[in-house]
Amino acid sequence: MNYVSAENLSKSYGIKVLFKNITFHVNEGDKIAIVAKNGSGKSTLLKILMGKEIADGGDVAINKDIQVVLFDQEIDFDPKLSVEEFMMTLDSAPILALKKYHHALTSDNPDHMETALAEMEIHKAWDLENEMEQILSQLKITDLKAKMGTLSGGQIKRIALAKLLTETRAEHRHTLLIMDEPTNHLDVEMVEWLENYLSKAKITLLLVTHDRYFLDAVCDKIWEMEDGNLYLHNGSYATYLENKMIREDNLNSTIDKAQNLYRKELEWMRRQPKARTTKSKSRQDDFYETEKIAKTDTRKQALELDFEMKRLGNKILELKNINKSFGDKVLFKDFSYQFQRGEKVGIVGKNGAGKSTLLNIIQGFEPKDSGEIETGETIKFGYFAQKGLQYKEDERVIDFIKEIGENFPLANGKTISASQFLRLFLFDDQTQYSPISKLSGGEKRRLHLMYILYQNPNFLIFDEPTNDLDLPTLTVLENFLQNFQGSLIIVSHDRYFMDRIVDHVLAFEGNGKIKEFVGNFSEYREHLKNEEKNPKAETAKVEKVEAPKETETPTVAITQPTKKKLSFKEQRELETIEKEMPRLEEKRAEILEQLNNESDYDKISKLSSELETLSGKLEEFEMRWLELQD
Repeated sequence: MNYVSAENLSKSYGIKVLFKNITFHVNEGDKIAIVAKNGSGKSTLLKILMGKEIADGGDVAINKDIQVVLFDQEIDFDPKLSVEEFMMTLDSAPILALKKYHHALTSDNPDHMETALAEMEIHKAWDLENEMEQILSQLKITDLKAKMGTLSGGQIKRIALAKLLTETRAEHRHTLLIMDEPTNHLDVEMVEWLENYLSKAKITLLLVTHDRYFLDAVCDKIWEMEDGNLYLHNGSYATYLENKMIREDNLNSTIDKAQNLYRKELEWMRRQPKARTTKSKSRQDDFYETEKIAKTDTRKQALELDFEMKRLGNKILELKNINKSFGDKVLFKDFSYQFQRGEKVGIVGKNGAGKSTLLNIIQGFEPKDSGEIETGETIKFGYFAQKGLQYKEDERVIDFIKEIGENFPLANGKTISASQFLRLFLFDDQTQYSPISKLSGGEKRRLHLMYILYQNPNFLIFDEPTNDLDLPTLTVLENFLQNFQGSLIIVSHDRYFMDRIVDHVLAFEGNGKIKEFVGNFSEYREHLKNEEKNPKAETAKVEKVEAPKETETPTVAITQPTKKKLSFKEQRELETIEKEMPRLEEKRAEILEQLNNESDYDKISKLSSELETLSGKLEEFEMRWLELQD
């Protein structure tokens, strides 16, 4: 079944062409990812499909038997509504039947209940409420009475996502689900749940995302938007990269041939008299077409930097017994860590665990409760935070960068200009001389990143750098950071990005506990899964081993530690824990079973609170059990 067909679609803003004469089709069951640099027209294309914008030319036909649902970056809501009320504002027949049923439960009129039950049956709404609760629970939304106006931006984003997924499940019509960066503001567990949910669901999906693992797990087709064209790829992200490389190699070959022909034709053009025959006029037209190809610029990805970084001394950064709490909530307790030259550390953990707080404490933006921080005299921090870029309203991109300096120093003693540095991060000449206020949100984010790097720091601190960055920019950034000789701290939920960059992981596990792991992010996740499968296995020291280059698959070497004899008191403690843990596990399983079958919101809230307390106690026992075993 065909959902959407577009023929020769075009859209421009002034002299900037977003896309020209593109043609595509969306069929039932397609799961498509759109890949492009910011400002290429991804969001505009989605708005055209939603009917929120009008194309300059071409035709879009949307099947009248389908509904199109959009999950956007901008979320409209009434701040006075509770989470429960916001969820129930869905305009679908099953939701309306559910609302009528809830009203009938408090009504004295038996006819109301009879009507409500009939509608619940007709619209197959009985399982909907349970599905809604499960989705909210997976996205860590437990307080359904909270007012929308009191929630953080990340919480609102997750609730809006839950509402959209519920709407998709509630409607029994054919649905095209359009999602613009759905993984922003989700922690790794939520991203993996959503990834699994969308990959298994029988839905038709059009997706914009920078998360390459998510893209690979969910989508089977990739649309690439570049230079006003649309290229269609069937298969994985790796297949898209391979196809793109082949296309660019072919383009470069065509340009080389055109340049050789151009030189010959240019000589012919200069020899010709002003009066043209019909035959020479035709050759003249061919010359101008050849000239256009010969002068095609393919340098946008070619520039690489070997930059001159400020020298790092012997002392980099050392944290000694750092403590920080907010009321009863302990973020970290007696945390110590010594950063090494060239070390690339990834910080992971659930939202609210204290990751950003640690970054602020390191730089002196926020006070610690106790402990010491020693920073080397040569350290120059570069901090890329989640807050927006600060700039003058009419300031041009090139002038904003030149405020730091006209040139950027390279290791060979040479320099490159501010304009060349901008080009490395995909700002073409036209964009460089545009006002910053005219940039898209993603382009401003990219400029902010460039502004940090152009100051040539030797210790980079990145807090969620990949949010709102496009895939081409992420590739440039990753290449930049892989060659970066200084130290680096990254807080990110982007698993692909972390795997390419980090060599150490600091995992914020809650209740003030921070675990150090030597290896990349996927190795750390695999280690966690092994612990979950066999929680009573002997503790192992995990060290990173370089994977064979042929497979590029990370491996983990495990060496058994030397055991020490327990004291009598420790032996009794170990025996008590081993008796209590199975009992707590059984109780936890009972609560999970109740949650799956419970429909009363108050009971769900109470059970969720019990589950959180029980899980915390289990975690304490497990950690202490591992310590005693060690």
